[in-house]
Amino acid sequence: MLNKKDVEKRDGQRAAAYEYNTLMRLLGASVSKHLMDEHFTLIWANDFYYQLIGWPKDEYEAIFHNRPDLYYQDDQEVWEQLTQTVIAAVGAGQNGYRLVTRMRRKSGDYIWVQFSTQFADEYVDGFQVAYTVITNIDDFMRVQKEQSVTYESLPGVVAKYRIDSEFHIYLLESNTRFIEYFGNEAEREQNALYLRNFSDNIEIIRRQKDSVPRGDQLQFVIHVKNLKGQKLWLQVNATCIDWQNGDPVYLAIFIDITDVTELREMQKRLTDQTIALKEALEAAEKANRAKSDFLSRMSHDIRTPMNAILGMTTIAASHIDDPERITDCLKKISVSSRLLLSLINEVLDMSKIESGRIVLAEEEVNLAELVQGVVTMVQPQIHDKSLVFKSHVDHVTHETVVGDLQRLQQLLLNLLSNAVKYTPSNGGILLEIRETPSGQEGTAQYEFMVTDTGIGMKQEFLERIFEPFERAEDEKIQAIQGTGLGLSICKSIAELMSGDITVDSVYGQGSCFTASVRLRVQEEMIDESVLYGKSVLIVDDDETICQSTCERLESYGIRTKWLTNGKAALDEIGRVHAAGQDYFAVILDYKMPGMNGIETTRKIRESVGYELPVIMISAYDLSEQIDAAKKAGADGFITKPLFCSSLIYKLKQYVAGYVQEPVNQQPVSGSYPGSRILLAEDNELNREIAVELLSSTGVTVDTAENGKKAVDMMKASEEGTYDLIFMDMQMPVMDGCAATVCIRALPRRDAATVPIIAMTASAFADDRQRTKDAGMNGHLAKPVEVNQLQQVLQKWLGKAE
Repeated sequence: MLNKKDVEKRDGQRAAAYEYNTLMRLLGASVSKHLMDEHFTLIWANDFYYQLIGWPKDEYEAIFHNRPDLYYQDDQEVWEQLTQTVIAAVGAGQNGYRLVTRMRRKSGDYIWVQFSTQFADEYVDGFQVAYTVITNIDDFMRVQKEQSVTYESLPGVVAKYRIDSEFHIYLLESNTRFIEYFGNEAEREQNALYLRNFSDNIEIIRRQKDSVPRGDQLQFVIHVKNLKGQKLWLQVNATCIDWQNGDPVYLAIFIDITDVTELREMQKRLTDQTIALKEALEAAEKANRAKSDFLSRMSHDIRTPMNAILGMTTIAASHIDDPERITDCLKKISVSSRLLLSLINEVLDMSKIESGRIVLAEEEVNLAELVQGVVTMVQPQIHDKSLVFKSHVDHVTHETVVGDLQRLQQLLLNLLSNAVKYTPSNGGILLEIRETPSGQEGTAQYEFMVTDTGIGMKQEFLERIFEPFERAEDEKIQAIQGTGLGLSICKSIAELMSGDITVDSVYGQGSCFTASVRLRVQEEMIDESVLYGKSVLIVDDDETICQSTCERLESYGIRTKWLTNGKAALDEIGRVHAAGQDYFAVILDYKMPGMNGIETTRKIRESVGYELPVIMISAYDLSEQIDAAKKAGADGFITKPLFCSSLIYKLKQYVAGYVQEPVNQQPVSGSYPGSRILLAEDNELNREIAVELLSSTGVTVDTAENGKKAVDMMKASEEGTYDLIFMDMQMPVMDGCAATVCIRALPRRDAATVPIIAMTASAFADDRQRTKDAGMNGHLAKPVEVNQLQQVLQKWLGKAE
């Protein structure tokens, strides 16, 4: 007999079982209990389990003995999937697993099911127990399959997207061809190809931004790459088929139109190429016309000095007994020769630039000396045309730079020479030099601005002014010689130095050329301590020069004041002298209206005596006025433009007790008796000229007609025989560079120290670099300038006097 308590327990269990079975019947779900053994043995299953598999319980138990491994013996692939899923879940420490797979029923048909298994804390015969719910999802999978088949049957690549209000695009579904082209969805999350295709076409996609929120139909073309690296043109046809949370869902079909598009692209390329060829032909014809015009002008320009040289030679020969006439002829031959040389240099320069073989040298350049040298070269033409020349230096804080001295000279000289050539008599020219930050550490941007009041240029010519061989078609300049290459060379030089050149011009009023270059700066140590607190008076009718000069001097602690005429200067100097507060020095312009510098200096001396230093400045060559200026009482002279270092150097000369650093101002001597030179030159006439020029300085000259002969003569001589070697670059048998390398390698002490100077008609930066790499000490360009030759001799033989 059961007691009351046992009855209540039994009734409770029956009620729970009834409730459970009722719930399972309502859900229609298969529930089973298994051991986690090697067979996954079935312990118990509800009726729906057997209904699901189509086997009655007794038949199932009789045939398969409650062993699922036997049930799946003809479906090993499915059984392997199931067991691997279980093993993976246990190994990962999970409390169960889910698996969607196929299951074979008794009829032989397969249905799609979902296993939802939970591992229990219960053990039977030492094996853990698992409870499994098997859900029939065959209808759902068939719908998916049907939809997939529909997607696959559509032509082209198919995908479904949701696009939110922020225009973010989410891929929902796609067909097999889409995956074959671009990879599956999991891969695309980190797929560089997918991201690149998307970013490459982002602008095209964003053009649809207004249509998408309305669900409008879309059509556009994109250019993509597939997984095989093929480039495809795809036409996108997209239709809104649904809405999710207010966002449109688009079904997009991508149709491959690569062949058609590539045909169009090919046609477009052919059209473009035809246009390009036509333009190239027109450009070539234009270039040929320009070169023909250039050759015509060059024929005239070259024949003009050549005619003068030949004519003057004939005249000199016919007046051999008339020294004055011969001297006049030689002077004109010299002028014509220089003109001819400048024409040849410009043509060679342009050839070098066009072939891309121009190389910039890197050497220390003092801008004050550079500008002064160029200004000195153009002074005679400025004087001959009575031009008013002014120059300004604006905020140049680094006067020593690293650059190509020859090219910088060429750039500035071309601009100034052009200004002089095209400015009528009594006109004006202004040179301005400015330093500005370059934005790159260790460098600065320098601007050289040349403004003139010349004839100017028409607007249509300004568009091609920097092109080679171009000259304005203007009768005003027909008589002016030129190749049309100078400005093209200037532009190339500026661009090689990370700069540019621009022009502003008004026809009949003048022009302004601005060349900018970027140069590496050298930090300079200017010792101005002895001038600190001293006062200087600047007198110049150019207010810009006065202001900029005062600003720079004051930055060094020098007190300044400026005035614009001689009368005001006299009054100021008299006033401070009466007060016992004399200026330390006066910087006085030579050319001023009313009372010029010389007259002002004379009156200063009459007023306050000779203790006040007067430094005279001028934009012109003062050589003809130096005697008159000294006689009036001037103490020193400086040529404009006024660089601060030059002013500081000059002012320090007048500080009592200050010992100026020695400066080598020894004049070039023309006599070097006792010195011996080896000259290697293959051209007999050039050799004769060089021997004559060198012999006139008192040296002994030995000659060699090629590099090998020079090396042999060096080997055969005693150590110290030769004080200097001049080596031509281009010679038969052995050229100058090879010969220098051989000489430097000789096993004797003087081989490494004897100065070797290149003499060559190739005067470009890369040629100079070749000679330096070979071991040469210097470079002398042909035709040899006597002054340059004397400077070389002075440098290397000066101690031998």
